Amino acid sequence: MRMINVAAAQMGPIQRAEGRQIVVRRMLALMDEAKGKGADLIVYPELALTTFFPRWYMTDQAEVDQWFEREMPNDAVRPLFERAAHHGMAVSFGYAELTPDGHHFNTAILTDKSGSIVGKYRKVHLPGHSEFDPERTHQHLEKRYFEPGDIGFPVWRSLEGIIGMAVCNDRRWPETYRVMGLQGVEMVLIGYNTPAINSQKNDEGPEKRLFHNRLSVQAGAYQNSCWVVAVAKAGNEDGFPMIGGSIIVNPDGEIVVEAKSEDDELLVHACDLDATVFGKRTIFDFAQHRRIEHYGLITSRTGAIPPP
Repeated sequence: MRMINVAAAQMGPIQRAEGRQIVVRRMLALMDEAKGKGADLIVYPELALTTFFPRWYMTDQAEVDQWFEREMPNDAVRPLFERAAHHGMAVSFGYAELTPDGHHFNTAILTDKSGSIVGKYRKVHLPGHSEFDPERTHQHLEKRYFEPGDIGFPVWRSLEGIIGMAVCNDRRWPETYRVMGLQGVEMVLIGYNTPAINSQKNDEGPEKRLFHNRLSVQAGAYQNSCWVVAVAKAGNEDGFPMIGGSIIVNPDGEIVVEAKSEDDELLVHACDLDATVFGKRTIFDFAQHRRIEHYGLITSRTGAIPPP
């Protein structure tokens, strides 16, 4: 068995007025709790260091850039790296990345147990809008503040396994899991900030949002025979509710542990990476019936039915 004791560190709301130092203290408390439960890896949400700022319409680029990290680790976040190295614990979390040449990405990283960054992912599937729409009560403006990721869906050999990452809306698309699955991924780490109300369909509330969260993650895990750790930032941020529902899902698509609150909450589960082997043999070794000539529409729009 190749065991990774994984801690899914759900975080409650972060208000707009709260600084990174306050947030990092909360993250450290969750990390210390995870250490007490024997965790090898702790996974935090998307944009874990700040409020979910893409809900705010901003026109001043300097105001926008205050939410971004120009280096990682920086002074505010370094205690997280130092504590993780002290505990001998790998870490994954999401943040807004501003590159030295001025590009803006919604990013997630993975460290090893010494605190060194071994993997970086930049969110590909950006939801929402680029401009303010007064008709929408729940704005989602990621397209305004972020560029689509430019490094695809890589995987990394770490923690005696093959690890991948995705961010929030990425989890809803089967291609996300499949591209990593074709690289042999054994565990996918996903952080999210999901509004409790669909910004494009206001009658879709939290129950449906939680259902879709489970459906997407469980399907991705089962169809690619991998563990999936999906971690929320949840609760009411400055009047904007977000769902919780953090889950760890096994390679059979079964939820093995799920958050019960919308607050800071730690879920810990011992994940056997060897549990992925049977499903991968079934999916890949015995898949001669998957003939490439039948899948042209996946790689080409030729002949595709246009949307209404």
